[in-house]
Amino acid sequence: MSENRQNRRYPQNLQGVLQLAVDAGSAAEGPAPLEPMSEERKTWLREALSDMCKGQLDEVEQIKQCLAVLQRDETDEKDRDDDDDDDERESAFEMLSELCENLDNARDLMVVGGLDLCVSRYLSHVQSGLRWRAAQLIASCAQNMPQVQDHLLKIEVLPRLLQLTDSDPNPTVRVKALYAVSCLIREQEAGLQEFVAHDGFSVLMRGMQSENEKLRTKSAFLLLNLLTSHPEHKETVVCMGMVQQLVSVLRSPHSSFHEHVLGALCCLVEDFPQGLKECRNPTLALEELIKQRAKDLQGKEESQEELDFCDRLRVLCFSEQQSDDNGMDR
Repeated sequence: MSENRQNRRYPQNLQGVLQLAVDAGSAAEGPAPLEPMSEERKTWLREALSDMCKGQLDEVEQIKQCLAVLQRDETDEKDRDDDDDDDERESAFEMLSELCENLDNARDLMVVGGLDLCVSRYLSHVQSGLRWRAAQLIASCAQNMPQVQDHLLKIEVLPRLLQLTDSDPNPTVRVKALYAVSCLIREQEAGLQEFVAHDGFSVLMRGMQSENEKLRTKSAFLLLNLLTSHPEHKETVVCMGMVQQLVSVLRSPHSSFHEHVLGALCCLVEDFPQGLKECRNPTLALEELIKQRAKDLQGKEESQEELDFCDRLRVLCFSEQQSDDNGMDR
């Protein structure tokens, strides 16, 4: 078995390096002592690691080439076709977004000034295709990368993203901007505090009332996520009239994102008397609304989670109230 491992040929790429490590670990676990690595395997490992490092350097060069395209002064390109130039910039953004799924590349883009360029020039670009791609790149770089998140917050990108989410005339820009907002505030306390300070919950409320289905869904989902992860903000949300607004959204034509709206209402009443009092307000007629919704959803497997939220909200808000009423009747 040891001889077979010694003579085995591995692909000269990252997968090959990992397989070599697995096999070496397996050999170490066995009763037989680990044999010295042959010269052939040493050579292979050196070459594979060299190729991996070269690949990383190639990606840095690709980042620089993309930035060179984005840094060109538009006023100096009179001889270039505007459509061709926009297409080239859009392609550069798409390449950067793909490269920056790798966290090292996201950090490299930040270090060479790519994110500052993205924020200063392209979030406000006249072409919507460049605005939404800039927002998408910010999201790609920010997710799960505290160092990049801190930098983006320092250059005050969050208020601009909230403004795009709230009022950009292009629906795709609004959705991508909200995605970037999400990447900056989820699991990021400083980002969340800035979100609250810039009235971000109101932006989500208006997003749920928009005509853009994707924006409604993503706004409701982010609200539910934030209330679940940060219940300390329930008071802020209830005081701004969110309960009434959420019930109003539920009265609009039914949509799949209503599941998240019901989930948010459940969060606002659970262990929070002020939210419970708001939901019990007779003028909202919430009990009748969720009873009818539950009836409409019966037998629809794809709506089971929404039905569960209906049942949970009814129990949280009205089961105890009905018991009290029955006691008074007796």
